[in-house]
Amino acid sequence: MATDIATRELRKPVDIAEYLFLRLHEVGIRAVHGVPGDYNLAALDYLPKCGLHWVGNCNELNAGYAADGYARVTGISALITTFGVGELSALNALAGAYSEFVSIIHIVGQPHTASQRDGMLLHHTLGNGDFNVFARISTDISCATAHLTHTHEVATLIDHAIRECWIRSRPVYITLPTDMIGKKIEGERLDTPIDLSLPPNDPEKEDYVVNVVLKYLHAAKNPVILADACAIRHRVLDELHDLMEVSGLPTFVAPMGKGAVDETRKNYGGVYAGTGSNPGVREQVESSDLILSIGGVKSDFNTSGFSYRIGQLNTIDFHSTFVRVRYSEYPDVNMKGVLRKVTQKLGAVNAQQVRPIANIVPNSEKNSATQAITHAWLWPTIGEWLKENDIVITETGTANFGIWDTRFPHGVTSISQVLWGSIGYSLGACQGAALAAKEKNRRTVLFIGDGSLQLTAQELSTIIRNDLNPVIFVICNKGYTIERYIHGWDQGYNDIQPWDFKTLPTVFGAMNKYKGYRVKTRDELINLFANKEFSSAPYLQLVELHMPRDDAPASLKITAEAAASRNECDPYIIGQ
Repeated sequence: MATDIATRELRKPVDIAEYLFLRLHEVGIRAVHGVPGDYNLAALDYLPKCGLHWVGNCNELNAGYAADGYARVTGISALITTFGVGELSALNALAGAYSEFVSIIHIVGQPHTASQRDGMLLHHTLGNGDFNVFARISTDISCATAHLTHTHEVATLIDHAIRECWIRSRPVYITLPTDMIGKKIEGERLDTPIDLSLPPNDPEKEDYVVNVVLKYLHAAKNPVILADACAIRHRVLDELHDLMEVSGLPTFVAPMGKGAVDETRKNYGGVYAGTGSNPGVREQVESSDLILSIGGVKSDFNTSGFSYRIGQLNTIDFHSTFVRVRYSEYPDVNMKGVLRKVTQKLGAVNAQQVRPIANIVPNSEKNSATQAITHAWLWPTIGEWLKENDIVITETGTANFGIWDTRFPHGVTSISQVLWGSIGYSLGACQGAALAAKEKNRRTVLFIGDGSLQLTAQELSTIIRNDLNPVIFVICNKGYTIERYIHGWDQGYNDIQPWDFKTLPTVFGAMNKYKGYRVKTRDELINLFANKEFSSAPYLQLVELHMPRDDAPASLKITAEAAASRNECDPYIIGQ
């Protein structure tokens, strides 16, 4: 009776699940990834009425990867799992999203609140009455948590979690017990959209930082811009391009920042990754007397084994929560406002020319008599085939490093997992990205290794089920090439069982809306690229791309050598 009275007092009563899903729709989410389980089934019934498409993945790990790929195209995504077994299966993907600043709203269907309070011996539990253990595990890979257990605070918790997810570009964790799904709360709050704007910088502090930046920028003889992943994740690409345009400064990207910059602009200079860079790029960046580092993530694979040769004394770092000018750090200053004002007040600066970047096959490959598809030949060739606004996904391994050697057309989105580096990530991410691109007439292209695909192959089924049409290139080089270069060149643990990849989608029911290819020579690939139907990507297509086992991009070899050296000569072990 008390509940009925409370409900009658609501001006616009709405069920909790409906409130949550309407908020997801409001921030741009149109599809929800996940796997059904008895603790989330009733909640899933609300998705269609809220304008949300249920994707239905093969397992929770793949669903998490797919949510990651979806978010990298749209800006934010949602994942629904069930308590315990489901949410734990997704943790690897969510940890990767946390590591790489990707906004995923993770919703976990939980048992009835009374069952939790009484410590009942339910399935999917550890059998010890502790219903909070899994939530505690997720706390360290979430930037906010919301436990929807009391109606009076549910709306506030939901709105806060979604805002934090967007602002901080990291996953959030929301629990939805079965008895809370249909409880009524005030829906009038839905009339006011969630405020997703960044908190403004303190004007005085911001102006001071801007003046300090301008002082060093105007004094520099050959400054450059170096953009990285967090420029993408924290949504400062408009500010980055405005600065690039107004200043005319040579602009480079780190590997994780590939796609952050319009590579058709005349002052785009290529990918800088320390010793893994093209020599011309490395020389220009490392000889600069001032580097404007925007959203930098200086991890091992992003710097070719920590091989940057640029000092902090010549660097200004712009980040989402601070700006560091040489060795002076200014906390609580967001780079968005600072970059905007720097551009507005810039004036004349010393802008050097950049060496033109183009998709040119090296002479050694042009003049070669071999028909073998090598990495040095492949990636510039791929660059010529790519189209404007493509979404290009590359797997951890040879593809992640090879894509550095392409120059993208205008509007290309690049997706890779350079920091977290979970093998098999890219197939799930491809499914999510292709779904996000479905209504935008964008082509989705994936490059994945034969070993990597074997980890997550089931997601081909989800791609088919959702009528998606990516072009998937499977690099067939007999196993884990990146691991071979690190350790165990001829060891069996780096080998895989060969699959008939070309026919694999038919196992998952692709039927008539699928075409597979097996390509072993350069001429065969060139002819395939010339096929207009293939390039228009009207349906799912998978290409077996056979390459020499021992071949790899030069940047991968350098990075793998550094990784092997660190593994064998741990500085914390030496001398003990």
